[in-house]
Amino acid sequence: MEQEFEDIDSEGRWQNLYLEIRNQSHECAFKVAKYPENRNRNRYRDVSPFDHSRVKLENTENDYINASLVVMEEAQRRYILTQGPLRNTCGHFWLMIWEQKTKAVIMLNRVIEKGSEKCAQYWPTQEEREMSFRDTRFVVTLVSEDVKSYYTTRVLELQNANTGETRQIYHFHYTTWPDFGVPESPASFLNFLFKVRESGSLGMDQGPAVVHCSAGIGRSGTFSLVDTCLVLMDKRKDPLAVDIRKILLDMRKYRMGLIQTPDQLRFSYMAVLEGAKYIMGDSSVQKQWRELSREDQEPLSESPPPPQPPKCTERYNGSKLSRLEDGMDPKTGKKTGLETPNKESDRDAGINARKRHRDEKMSNPTQKTQKQTKPRINDPDKKRKRARTTSDS
Repeated sequence: MEQEFEDIDSEGRWQNLYLEIRNQSHECAFKVAKYPENRNRNRYRDVSPFDHSRVKLENTENDYINASLVVMEEAQRRYILTQGPLRNTCGHFWLMIWEQKTKAVIMLNRVIEKGSEKCAQYWPTQEEREMSFRDTRFVVTLVSEDVKSYYTTRVLELQNANTGETRQIYHFHYTTWPDFGVPESPASFLNFLFKVRESGSLGMDQGPAVVHCSAGIGRSGTFSLVDTCLVLMDKRKDPLAVDIRKILLDMRKYRMGLIQTPDQLRFSYMAVLEGAKYIMGDSSVQKQWRELSREDQEPLSESPPPPQPPKCTERYNGSKLSRLEDGMDPKTGKKTGLETPNKESDRDAGINARKRHRDEKMSNPTQKTQKQTKPRINDPDKKRKRARTTSDS
């Protein structure tokens, strides 16, 4: 595998490999996502769950949520890959977690990135401590929060208001993974991944872990691919027996567009190669990852403090800004505006300048916000703008 990586790297073939994988990906039907009543439940118009693998909500009139169950049989792993909740789907998100008996939520994006809303604030802050969701009858309470330099671990209490039953949910939040980019290093990523693993949340004795970013395909796909590859490597005891490309194609049968850029594909290979050292018996590398990740340093802010995270109670739902993150056709280099499903957008330098200009205009909010002291109430029955095209995941 290491030789394969070096060959691809030295010949600059990551773009070609990425396009080959994309062209070989299995296309499945996704009719339910396009039903008129479900349009306002999709963050992006070109990222839809396949009908055969979509997660279905129970005990509710509409069973649709933009989430896919990815099942990797040999690795004994099940992941629910989903979009960052919209303001009108926060209640559905917690209902899914309850019904699927999920133990951990792995969040790989920030709520606000470069002035664009990537996800609704679906969990309570230190100031609020509690959030209530009227539509699905759930109450979420913040039990504890451990802030590291590049990730935050929370323990949340999820209460079913209909029955009074409560469960504890882990919330692993990677706070420095850039939109369309890759983590700072394989060491920091693997340190985070092994923190999640150590919680026992990824095992088959628990419900499937919920993994999300903004669209639930790029960063989420990277996390799930690396974890699965390392599990299989451990199971087979042979790094050469793990074909990353084949595993990614298998995962794409369950959710479209997993891994969004050649850089994310290259990083996945790097992380698997580095993780292989631990799998093959070098236990000292785990300590090295922790030291290299500098997790105990003060968190660094990439930019001025973002505006207060958008609440699930706002008058409109979803992101009115993310429609600006238009895709590019990798063959023509032209802006597509509306991506066709299962042909996810690649980052292209041609729109970066325009995006930066818009991001700068939006990164200085003029409206002051106040801290809330009362529990937040979610009301999904508000109008929202039409769905947007995908930015990242």
